[in-house]
Order: sequence, then C-alpha cells, then structure tokens
Amino acid sequence: MEERPETELISIPATPRASTPEIQTPTGQRSPRPASNREGKTSTAWTPTSFISPRFLSPIGTPMKRVLINMKGYLEEMGHLTKLNPQDAWLPITESRNGNAHYAAFHNLNAGVGFQALVLPVAFAFLGWSWGILSLTIAYCWQLYTLWILVQLHEAVPGKRYNRYVELAEAAFGERLGVWLALFPTVYLSAGTATALILIGGETMKLFFQIVCGPLCSSNPLTTVEWYLVFTSLCIVLSQLPNLNSIAGLSLIGAVTAITYSTMVWVLSVSQQRPPLISYEPLSLPSFNASLFSVLNALGIIAFAFRGHNLVLEIQATMPSTFKHPAHVPMWRGAKVAYFFIAMCLFPVSIGGYWAYGNLMPSGGILNALYAFHSHDIPRGLLAMTFLLVVFNCLSSFQIYSMPVFDSFEASYTSRTNRPCSIWVRSGFRVFYGFVNFFIGVALPFLSSLAGLLGGLTLPVTFAYPCFMWVLIKKPTKYSFNWYFNWILGWLGIAFSLAFSIGGIWSMVNNGLKLKFFKPN
Repeated sequence: MEERPETELISIPATPRASTPEIQTPTGQRSPRPASNREGKTSTAWTPTSFISPRFLSPIGTPMKRVLINMKGYLEEMGHLTKLNPQDAWLPITESRNGNAHYAAFHNLNAGVGFQALVLPVAFAFLGWSWGILSLTIAYCWQLYTLWILVQLHEAVPGKRYNRYVELAEAAFGERLGVWLALFPTVYLSAGTATALILIGGETMKLFFQIVCGPLCSSNPLTTVEWYLVFTSLCIVLSQLPNLNSIAGLSLIGAVTAITYSTMVWVLSVSQQRPPLISYEPLSLPSFNASLFSVLNALGIIAFAFRGHNLVLEIQATMPSTFKHPAHVPMWRGAKVAYFFIAMCLFPVSIGGYWAYGNLMPSGGILNALYAFHSHDIPRGLLAMTFLLVVFNCLSSFQIYSMPVFDSFEASYTSRTNRPCSIWVRSGFRVFYGFVNFFIGVALPFLSSLAGLLGGLTLPVTFAYPCFMWVLIKKPTKYSFNWYFNWILGWLGIAFSLAFSIGGIWSMVNNGLKLKFFKPN
C-alpha cells in the first residue's frame, strides 16, 4: 500500500472545526470563537499558545507534534482552571460570578452576626465569667479554623469547584452518605433560621410600633401574627432579587445594622445603673443533673452563635477563579475582615450584657433585658432606633439564609425541564417558601427561643464535618499531627453536638415548653 506524504499527515486547517466545543469561563459565560474579519479570515491575534500552530508543527515529526498539541490543550485548560456545569448559569448561587473580597466580607458578616448574638449573655448566666469567656474564645478560634478549611476545599480538586456544602460532603463521604449527613442540618439551618427571623422580626416591629406610637396608638392595634405577616411580606418582596451577588447591597445593610445595634445594645446597657440584687454567680439549680443539662444548653447557645458555615462555599462560588487568581484568595481576605468585626460584636455583647444584668438576664436575651429594666430610663428615640436596626438586619439575613433553599428549588426544576426558571416560576418558589416559613412560625412560635437545641443539632456543619472533609479529601500523612488533630476535632464536635442537643431538649422540658398552637394576643 502506498504511503501518504508526511505533509498530508500533519496538515491542519487554520480555522477551528465546527465540532470543537467552546470553553466555559469562570464567570459562567462561553468564550467567543476566534474573531474573524469581514473577508471571513481568522484573526491572527497573539495568544499564549499561538506559537504551537500548524505552521510551527509542520517540520516536526508526529510524536513531538502530539506532545506539543497535548501541551497546548493543557495550557488552555489551566488558563481556565475550572470547567463549569452549564446548569450552574441558571441557578441563583452560581448565576453571577463577579463577586470579590468586598462581597465576601458583606455576606459573611451578614450571616455571622444576628439575633443569636443577643442571647449570648444568657449562656454566661449559667457559665459565669471564666467558663463563659473561655468557651466563647475556644468556639471562635475553632470555627475560624473550620472556615479556613472550607475555603481551601472549595477547589481541592483541580478542574472542579464545590459550589455548595452538600456537594463537598458528597465528595468527602460519598454521594449517599454525604447527602444524609449534610442535607438535614444545612436545610434546617437555612429554613429554621428564616422562620426564627420572621418571629423575631415581627415581634420587634410590634415593639417598634408601640414605642413610636405610644399612647396615640389606636384601640385595635395589629396582633403579633399580623406583624409576622407584615414582616413576611417584606421578606418576599426583597427575595425577588435574582441571585446571591444581587443581594450584596442588602448584605452590606445587614452588616452595618448588625454592628450598629450590637454596639448600641451593650453600650446602652453598660451606661445605665445596674439592677439591684445583681449577682455574677452562675445560676444554681436544685440537682446536679439539672445544673449539668443547663450548662450543656448554655454551651449550645454559644455554638449557635457561630452559624453561617453552611453558606461559605456558596459565597465563594460567586467569585471567578483561574489558575493565576484562585477564588480562595479574595474569599479568605473578605472572611478575615468579616470575622474581625464579628468578634467585635459578639464579645462585647456577651461580656457587657452579663456585666449589666448578671444572672438576672431574661431568657429572651439582652434586648429583652434592656426593654424590661431601662425602657423608662432611655430616650424613646434611641430604643426605637435600636429596634428598627434589628428589623433591617432580620430582613437582610432572611435573604442570604434563604438563597440555598431557592437554589435547591430551581436546581430541581431545571434538572427536570432542562431550561432555566422563568421569572414567574422563580417568584412562585419564593412566595411559597416565605409563606411556608410564616405558617411554621405561627404554629411553633417558640422556635426563636430554642438556640441551645438548634446549636446542638447544627453544630457538626460548623465544627465537625469540615475536619473530616479535610482528612478524607486532602489525605494528610497517616498518624501525623495534622491527621490526629482533625480527627480529634471532628469527633469532639460530634460528641458536643449530641450533648448540647440533649441539654437543649432538657431545657425545653424543664421549662414546661409544650407543642401547642400560638394564640394571638
């Protein structure tokens, strides 16, 4: 058989083939095909791999040519480090990938500071000065380490981004076990926090109205349930913003209001005269078991203060990522700034609130104590502003905690229909979700007071699972310090989760909490 000339073997057309797929950029857009001029000829603009051209390859033998072609493909792939799933361009979390370190700081701060900070002095009432400060410090350092782990694991495998907490759990624990371990606590955190925000936001709006209106209020004011409905309606209107990056402005408002009202609450409490008969001895209960479970419930309250790790990967997914500029760099920069301000909020509220009220702290937290002890001593304008800032923060926090649920709804829809959600379908999902949380809040109005139980049930998301994921994905040397350290932290987190959950349940039963429907006043 006659051999073909070598020139025929290496002849490659100058224009790209029609079947060549387009490369997806980290922003979710498809890269354009080579530009052409009016005569239809391909542009000869220089690219980092343009020197590996058919003309350059023509005098080189076939083996060397294949090596260089493979190198060209590798360089192009590393230039666009991550190839995205086309469905991600339709979903709220990954629809926009133009985030930056500022957005990361806003989102983390909005998710990390909220109503849970206001009940930290309640934990100090059971733990006292030493154990309270020590527990809060250890929890802060522990969650900061697991936050760093999640940021690093976002792109642990080259060419793959774990955009959601459940995706990372599936990669670490296996598809089935990962869903079982991560889905319930993350959904519970998102939906449970949204319901608690409706309760707290509605009640705070009612107090704000009473303070502003005073004796001029009508004889038929809105009931508590009606205030819940007003707050839910506002949340639903704001939830129509399409994706996670689009609520960066709301997260900024939530961050600023959280810092402001946290500072105002402890400053106003410390500046007033302390109540008589105040004591700093930990609350003592009649039996050892009762005291033990109360301490466990208090530790659960501290653990619940550091929720928000279920949103870390989602926030990082909104950023572009390339080989030269990976997403973990701006994410970690923004997270460090955010958690500096979180510490500036949580520690003063805890220490200042306990100093101002001691073991007289009501179960509702420092905001209730401020209203109960000093409502007649503080100008109405300052009190009203504090409550209004809490409402703004609850509205903003509702959006970021609900975004993973919106993403799950739309992912289920797009995977079945193979098309993006229309504006009406998207709005319908969000209206449905808002009113479901409203009805849950009306049926279970005590949900906002279960900080200890919520902290115990969701503790593995923050303190345990990231340590296990690091060992299973990064695979540090067996029996090394890194290996022992993460396994020990992970199992300690699981043990604390069980103990805090038991303490939270005991606290509910001991306080006579009954599952009954709320009767509006």
